[in-house]
Amino acid sequence: MCYTLFVMKVYEKNNAIILENMPDFDLFHTFGCGQCFRWDYENDGFSGVAMGHYLHIVQKDNKIIFKNTSRETFDAVWRDYFDLDRDYSAIKTALSEDDVLKNAIGFGGGIRILNQDAFECLISFIISASNNIPRIKKIVGLLCQNFGKKILSGGNTYFAFPTAEAIASLTLEDLQVIKAGFRDKYILSAAKAVISGQLDLDALGKASFEYAKSQLLRLSGVGEKVASCILLFGLHKSEGFPVDVWVKRIMEYCYFDEPQTKEAISEFAKEKFGDLGGFAQQYLFYWARENKIGI
Repeated sequence: MCYTLFVMKVYEKNNAIILENMPDFDLFHTFGCGQCFRWDYENDGFSGVAMGHYLHIVQKDNKIIFKNTSRETFDAVWRDYFDLDRDYSAIKTALSEDDVLKNAIGFGGGIRILNQDAFECLISFIISASNNIPRIKKIVGLLCQNFGKKILSGGNTYFAFPTAEAIASLTLEDLQVIKAGFRDKYILSAAKAVISGQLDLDALGKASFEYAKSQLLRLSGVGEKVASCILLFGLHKSEGFPVDVWVKRIMEYCYFDEPQTKEAISEFAKEKFGDLGGFAQQYLFYWARENKIGI
C-alpha cells in the first residue's frame, strides 16, 4: 500500500551511502516522535544501533548520508528500516483531507515510521510503560551494554539489542543492573514466551491486527497502549493507533468537546483513519508535543 512512485538517487562515496531526491524524510522528525529509543544526536547527525548494526546518519544540503556503511548493508538493513520505498506523499495527501492532520503534517511532515525489530520493540515498549523517554533510553541502553553482543565500528564499541535467548537465560537478580524496577519480571517473562513459542512474533506479523493484539495482551506488562506500539513499530501494522494519556488529551482537544475514554478514542481513530492510523498518530503526537497542544 502506498509504495513509492518517485526515484531516489543512491550512490556510494567515501565509505558512505548517499541519498538524493528523498522526499518526506527528516531525521529530527523521525527520531523525535517517540517511536524508538536507541538514537542520539551527535555532532552533525544521529548515531544509533538497529538490526545489529551501528550507523551514523547525517542530513544536509538535500542529502542523507549513511556513514561507514556499504551498499550491501544499506540495501539489506537501512532501506527497509527507514521505510525508504514507501510513498509518504500519498499518505500525507490522504490524511490532509482532515484539517487537524493537515496542520500536524505541515509541522512534522518528515516523519517516517521505522520498521524495527519485533523483539526489541516488544521489550522496549514493556520498559516504556509508566516511564519517560530519558529513563526508557537509559534502561534500554543498560540492557544492551550488559547483555547485548558487541559491535565494533570506527575503533569504538557499541552493543546490539540482546536476543530473546540471552534475556531468557537471565534471572531477576541479573536484570537488577538495568534498574528497570518492577518491569524486570515482565521483560523476563516476555523473553521466555518468545523462546518457548508461546509468542511467535513472526506469525503475529502475518496475522490480523486484532488477533495479534489479543496475543500480545496475554503478556504480563502489556496493556492496550504498549500492545498498539508493538503492533505499529515492531509488527508493522499501520492501523495501530497507540493511545496514552498524552494522545488522549490531544484527541480530546482536537476532535471532541468533552472528555472521552481511551477506548472511545481508539474506536474513533479506527473509523476516521483506517489503516493509516499509525501515521496519523505520529503526526499528531509530534505536532502537539512540540507545540504544547492539549496540555
